Amino acid sequence: MSLLSVQSIVCGLMLYVFCVTVNTHYCVPRQTVPYQSNLKLFKEEGILNYSTMLMRDDLGLLLLGAREAIYALDIDNISIRKAAVYWRVTEKKQRECTYKGKHSEMECRNYIRTLHKVNDTTMYVCGTNAFNPTCDYMTFGNGQLRLERKLEEGKGKCPFDPFQRYSSLMVGNDLYSATSINFLGSEPVVLRSSNLTLRTEFKSSWLSGPNFVYMDFVGESFNSPEGDDDKVYLFFSENALEYDFYRKVTVSRVARVCKGDMGGQRTLQRKWTSFLKARLDCSLPEPSLPPIVQDVFLLKHNDWAKSVFYAVFTPQSSLSQVSAVCAYSVSSIRDIFNEGKFKTPVAVETSHVKWVMYTGEVPVPRPGACINNAARKMGMNHSLDLPDKTLQFIRDRPLMDEAVRPLTGGPLLVKKGALLTRIVVDSVSALDGKKYSVMFIGTENNSILKAVNYDGEMFIIEEMQLFEKPVPISILRLSSSKGQLYAGSEFGAVQVAVSNCSRHKTCEDCILARDPYCAWENYSSQCLSVRSLSPSSNVAFQSLQDADVAFCPLSDPVAAVNVTLAPDNNIQLPCQLHSNLAEARWRFSGRVLSSNSKYYIYSGGLLILRASESDTGLYICDSVEQVKGKEYNRTMAAYRLLLRSGPAVKDSTTPNTEVMNSTEPIHSTAAPELQATSEDNNPKPPETQSDPGKVTRLEVAVALLSLLCLSLMGVIFWIWTRGNLECLKLSHGSSSSEPKQQSAEYSHIPSRTSEIKLLGPESQRPCSANNNHTVVDFKGNGENHFTPMANISSLDGLGFINDESEI
Repeated sequence: MSLLSVQSIVCGLMLYVFCVTVNTHYCVPRQTVPYQSNLKLFKEEGILNYSTMLMRDDLGLLLLGAREAIYALDIDNISIRKAAVYWRVTEKKQRECTYKGKHSEMECRNYIRTLHKVNDTTMYVCGTNAFNPTCDYMTFGNGQLRLERKLEEGKGKCPFDPFQRYSSLMVGNDLYSATSINFLGSEPVVLRSSNLTLRTEFKSSWLSGPNFVYMDFVGESFNSPEGDDDKVYLFFSENALEYDFYRKVTVSRVARVCKGDMGGQRTLQRKWTSFLKARLDCSLPEPSLPPIVQDVFLLKHNDWAKSVFYAVFTPQSSLSQVSAVCAYSVSSIRDIFNEGKFKTPVAVETSHVKWVMYTGEVPVPRPGACINNAARKMGMNHSLDLPDKTLQFIRDRPLMDEAVRPLTGGPLLVKKGALLTRIVVDSVSALDGKKYSVMFIGTENNSILKAVNYDGEMFIIEEMQLFEKPVPISILRLSSSKGQLYAGSEFGAVQVAVSNCSRHKTCEDCILARDPYCAWENYSSQCLSVRSLSPSSNVAFQSLQDADVAFCPLSDPVAAVNVTLAPDNNIQLPCQLHSNLAEARWRFSGRVLSSNSKYYIYSGGLLILRASESDTGLYICDSVEQVKGKEYNRTMAAYRLLLRSGPAVKDSTTPNTEVMNSTEPIHSTAAPELQATSEDNNPKPPETQSDPGKVTRLEVAVALLSLLCLSLMGVIFWIWTRGNLECLKLSHGSSSSEPKQQSAEYSHIPSRTSEIKLLGPESQRPCSANNNHTVVDFKGNGENHFTPMANISSLDGLGFINDESEI
């Protein structure tokens, strides 16, 4: 091998190590589940924007709203369409919309934005109707959907703009909605459509350029000793008036109104007297403007005070790719509204208004409070009885001074890469008798993250690819009773089970997955759903907190494979890691190998450069995963390198290995039993090593191969800036111990590396959605083989990387 070729490899490796090292503090989901074509999918040709869902368990239906269409789908299998109704825009309405400057095909259509249950057979549905919002009633009977054609004005109930965020909620027969009430979108309103319609004031102190996100109902009157009223909570973002900044700063808010609010008698007539709002705090680890709330989910508890809002936040700067999930208790939000200080506007010398904490006397009854027992004792039985002093105060000061802090003091989860879009949360009962909150988080690149918090440790169980194309998840719904997720996007809707326990083939995999839905049953030797287990079953195991696999039986031995080497050639020994969080540990002749000028250990295996007679012997690959400070080791592959007789083969098109099946079993060994004979008993992975010799070689390589190095650096920097799907574990707002990020794929292999047949059970590549990876199959019959890594053009026996995504 020439000096030029060696320098090419060193330069490429060092650039890769540099780029990987800067991101080692981020972690990844333990498993990556690629897109599967057998998912339950629904879409219709020519129909777009599947972004509205209503689950009707009582009818066995999932109602799906799209552009100019509403579908009744089988809730158990949404690929089965039971009925459909089309609500198209008339040509006249479309022309009028176009005359007003809107796009005929994109905006001047009828996008279904509202679907609510009215009674057992009737739903309330609203559409944008070519920037002329209209509502109607829809029934399902005799297997048919039918619009009643009882058209109602939809202004304030449904947005004009089909792509504008909004929220609505049906409480009894009352529709609560938060949207814009005019064509230009300049008059935002929080509206209750009922026998007594109420709305917010058209004042910037109430709503300032808001982007509405989520609305939900909390029955706070239930067993309330104060005789309190029920509440409707609203989450949104808006331009902050309280910050004196050179540009507009957007902040996230939570607001609430009382269900029994009837407006004021003279002041705030037909306006909310109970509208209060407060800022949501969700601090990211890096300095930035306040993150923006994108979606919220209320995980309800039998005791409403213990209910929790889970919220997804994304950065308001396009330069950042860090998003987060924060949780807020209903009781903490309630306390701020009931007991917190108010903000008030004051004039300053620069002739503008500044918002500061109000320190004066607060009227009685408290402004913004619901009618309770204390108010009733004062002779005020509804909001119409409130004094003008109280109403004038809340009209001018609806903003609270204190921000709502996260339940854990900081974000539950911080993720770098594709931004988060939607969230739902399931409360799961595990075998230990505890309930765990499992989060399902949609992203902008078609995937779902499944995560759970174990006493402050955020663990990402898996990432599931739901759509074939990288489209954002625009809506996410959860049916806890059926254990199903429903996701919608621009191009279709998908149904997926909350967990697929059968994916875990071994006891170790089942336990290390730490999935509250799954448990290992010894009797059947299967990973089964906890729901399917008998309540009296005592042969099923979980270890969610500690991931203890001590009770698991010993895994089957891995048979060694004989591989013949030709001197001076490069040998690639593939090794399939069992988890994204695992690292490869290679043993050779009793010692642990580390990456150096002779060996390069990467996520797909081991690369031996310029193999010689001294490299013959037994190579064992262990997949090592750390959980809670404990190390779990599994032998994944074993190879015995034998010296080839005769002259070395220099032709890159001629295979340099011979296949021989060996009967020597190699059992998995526990990590503490590993005895390294090298000086470093616990070698670090390539990305964490510090070797001055490598730096010297890098300098030489840069001097001799400046063009090559600059080219490789440009490619790696481009890939790095796109951002990988990663997450940062946080414990109550501070960083917790994290598993190290595994090495990225390195495909710098000579084209003459031949196919090697192996023995044992099948394994699947877990760490990337990219399918161009080596796959090692262990079937036990020696008939299956791994797909060799992509051949690359050679440069004196070594070549460049063909697929840049494999770096």
